[in-house]
Amino acid sequence: MRSLRLRLFSFLLALAAVVAAVVGGATYASVRAEADELFDYQLQQMALSLRDQGRIADDERAALANPQFDYVVQVWSIDGVQLYSSVTGQQAPLLPPRAVLGFSNVEVQGRTWRVFGAAMPLRVIQVGQPLEVRRRLAAEAAGRSVLPVLLAAPLVALAMWWLVGLSLAPLARVAEAARRRDAAALEPLPTAALPSEMQPLVDAFNALLGRLAAAFDTQRAFVADAAHELRTPLTALKLQIGLVRDAADAPARDAALARLRAGVERAAWLVEQLLALARAEPGAAAPMADMDLAAVTRQALADAQPLAAAQGARLQLDAPATLALRGDAAALRSLLRNLIDNALKHGRRDADTAAQVSVRLRPTDDGAIVEVDDAGPGIAEAEREHAFDRFRRGEASHGEGSGLGLAIVQAVARQHGGRVTLGSTPAGGLRVTVRLPLRLPLRP
Repeated sequence: MRSLRLRLFSFLLALAAVVAAVVGGATYASVRAEADELFDYQLQQMALSLRDQGRIADDERAALANPQFDYVVQVWSIDGVQLYSSVTGQQAPLLPPRAVLGFSNVEVQGRTWRVFGAAMPLRVIQVGQPLEVRRRLAAEAAGRSVLPVLLAAPLVALAMWWLVGLSLAPLARVAEAARRRDAAALEPLPTAALPSEMQPLVDAFNALLGRLAAAFDTQRAFVADAAHELRTPLTALKLQIGLVRDAADAPARDAALARLRAGVERAAWLVEQLLALARAEPGAAAPMADMDLAAVTRQALADAQPLAAAQGARLQLDAPATLALRGDAAALRSLLRNLIDNALKHGRRDADTAAQVSVRLRPTDDGAIVEVDDAGPGIAEAEREHAFDRFRRGEASHGEGSGLGLAIVQAVARQHGGRVTLGSTPAGGLRVTVRLPLRLPLRP
C-alpha cells in the first residue's frame, strides 16, 4: 500500500469500525438490558392492575385470552381455587400452580418463562412471559437502535475519504509546484499555509535547492574561470610552438623548446590543480577511510622535497609518529602539498632569501591541527578574506602559480568537516592553520 491517502483512510476506517463496533455492542447490550427491565415492569404492573378487581370482565378476559398476546395470566383465591387463567385446554402449558412471589424464571415443557407473582389480601396473581419472546423483542429494539449507526457508516467512510484528501491537499500542491519546474528552476517552494507536519520537509527541500543553486553557481563560475585561465597558457603554447618552428639555429631552437617544456609543465600543473579542486567540490564523492595523517604529512613533504631542493629551501616537520583520522588520504595529501608548495613559492621576503617552511601536526581532543609557517611577507589582514578565492594571486607573491592552492585547501578542509584560518607567525610570515575532526560530521 504505497498511497498515503489510502493508508490513512484504511487506518481511520479500521479505527472507526472498531469504535462503531464497541459503541454498537455497548448500545445493543444497554438497550437489551433496558428492554428486560421494561418487560419486568410490565409484568409487575399487569399483576398489580388485577389486585383490586372482584372479577375479570368479559372484555378483559377476551383480551387476555388473545392467542397473539405474549403474556399468561393466572389468578387464584387465597384458599388456592383458580379464579382465572388466560390459557385453558389446548392452550397449555400452564404456569406452575404455586406462585413464587416476585420475579423468577420457570421451566415449563422445555420453555423458560419469566414470571412475576404477587400475593394480595384476597387473591394470588401470577403473570408470565416466554423468555425467548422477551429476548426477541429486546433484540429487535436493540437492533433498531444500532441501525442508524450501520446506515451512517458509508456516509462516514465517504466523509473520511474526503477529509483525508483535503488534509493532504497541501502536499499535492507542493508536489505539483515541484513537478512544473524545469532543471534550471531552483527557487524555494512556496511555504504559505503549510501544515506544521509538512513544514520541516519543505524547509529541508528548500535548503537542498539552495545548496544546489549555490553549487551550480560555483560550478558555472569555476568553468568560466577555468576557461579564462586555460586560455592564457594555451595561447602561450601556440606562440612557443611557432618560435620552435621559426628558430634560426640549434641554440635558438633549444631555448624555444625549453620555454615550450616549461609552458607545458605550467599547463599540466594548472589542469592538475583544477582536477584537485573539482574532486574537493561539495557533493563530490570521496573515499573516506581510517588513515594515518602523520604518514600522509610525511609523504607530502617528500613530494615537495625536489622543489625545496631546487630553491635551496628548508623544510621542518614536527609531528607524532602516528595520528589516526578518518578521511580521504589523497585529498588530504593534496591539501598539505598545496600548503607546502605555496609556502615554498611565496614564503620568502626577497629573491635572495631562501624559503623556510615549518610544518607542525598535533592531535587535539576532537581531531587534529595542521600548521604551516613560512618566512615570507605574509598576507595583509585586509586581503585574507579574499585569499581563498579561485585564481587569486597575492601581490607580494614570488614565482608563478595558478591561484588555486588555498582554494583547494579550503575545499578539502570543508569536505572533511574542518576549517582553515590565516594568521601570522612571530616573525611576520604567513601561518595557515587547518583544523580537522576525528570523524566526519553528518551531512545536513
